Amino acid sequence: MVAFTLLAILASLLLGNTGKIFRRCELAQVLHRAGMDGFRGYSLADWLCLAFHESQFDTGAVDHEADGSTDNGIFQINSRLWCEDYKSSARNLCHMHCSDLLTSNINDDIICAMQIVQQPRGMGTWLAWRKHCEGRDLSKWVEGCNVGSR
Repeated sequence: MVAFTLLAILASLLLGNTGKIFRRCELAQVLHRAGMDGFRGYSLADWLCLAFHESQFDTGAVDHEADGSTDNGIFQINSRLWCEDYKSSARNLCHMHCSDLLTSNINDDIICAMQIVQQPRGMGTWLAWRKHCEGRDLSKWVEGCNVGSR
């Protein structure tokens, strides 16, 4: 009985820390409530386009880079500069563990992404945004989501 109880506790801890795949409008509403629409001149549609092309809205996404770093979470935030992965001497400019970016709670991801876009390159930091979103009509990303977009 004790073993079963321990197993149940362990399972609930593991399941409580899993990622989530957002629906487009669900993510739009979360980002809108967080004040992302218009932050540093980027529209809500920019953020949605970025998140889709980086992770397909999957908070648990991890991409292993050739240099040994990882891109983590819904915005694919890199461990080389932005978060601590315990594998390298990361600068950890967002002051968080990379694993914090992989949960269904994206508050950490949002805070870190807001720090990233305040850098000189802005959203240009993300190749996916430059390649798929920059300079394009992104209105389809917020269409039908019942959120204002700039």
